[in-house]
Amino acid sequence: MIRLFVSGTLATLLAATRATAAQAAPAAADPGPLVSTEWLAAHLDDPLVRVVATGDEGRYDRGHIPGARFLEHMDTLGPGHRLLPPDALAAVLAKAGAADGTRVVLYGDSPMTTGWVYMAFASLGHAANVSLLDGSMELWRSQNRPVSTTNPAAGTGRLSVRAAPDIIVDAKWVKSQLQSPSIHLLDVRTNNEWNGGHLPGATLVFWQEIFADQRSLTFKSQDELRAFFARAGVKPGQQVVTYCAVGMRASLMYWAALRAGLPARVYLGSWQDWSRDAANPVVR
Repeated sequence: MIRLFVSGTLATLLAATRATAAQAAPAAADPGPLVSTEWLAAHLDDPLVRVVATGDEGRYDRGHIPGARFLEHMDTLGPGHRLLPPDALAAVLAKAGAADGTRVVLYGDSPMTTGWVYMAFASLGHAANVSLLDGSMELWRSQNRPVSTTNPAAGTGRLSVRAAPDIIVDAKWVKSQLQSPSIHLLDVRTNNEWNGGHLPGATLVFWQEIFADQRSLTFKSQDELRAFFARAGVKPGQQVVTYCAVGMRASLMYWAALRAGLPARVYLGSWQDWSRDAANPVVR
């Protein structure tokens, strides 16, 4: 009887110890969807912070933020400029250094590419674990921060696929919501593209307007972004739904809406997908 009691007590103590250790396990810092160059410089040696560069690989090779791995956005794509299946996409992002329990910081010289990669992470349920860098490599250099030409080895961590049903929508969903007062469609294309045809009820917006300075790729503040979306006609309580030509500018605007604190989704197929079906309404 005593032996059973002691064994049970030990088992209880071991379980409690494991639970305490799990609670005390290190977790990646959560700075939100945008980090400053100062924040990143202070966390370069944090093993739970992973830096991913996108855009022009030549620029990356000439000098990048230390520890950053380059991710070619085309590696995230399948046929028709669509995302790879989730498991294959997770493997690509893991190779770029992402892993469960880490904070990924994205930067690059092409905002549309950076936005696309953010959306790729979001589609796997990792939006809350990814931040964009507030600034370009040129800004980083101008602040005399460290630069490297060493290419780190491919990541070997595991990135889990998590359910994320409220992020990407398709043409069927959009068509069913065209008359709904609960959503606001934002067309993130050029004037010429807009004049060639757009979705009913959409408002034309320009991705350049979410930046405070396009040269340094620093973003407007949250209040300025909220004002930007309000000027576009987004009312309190409405969900933003973005589209563009093939989903890249729409992905960047999707991030901006989240940064502004607005509920948002992205029509990833965008105009390329919508215009394929003659039954889909178009305003010209």
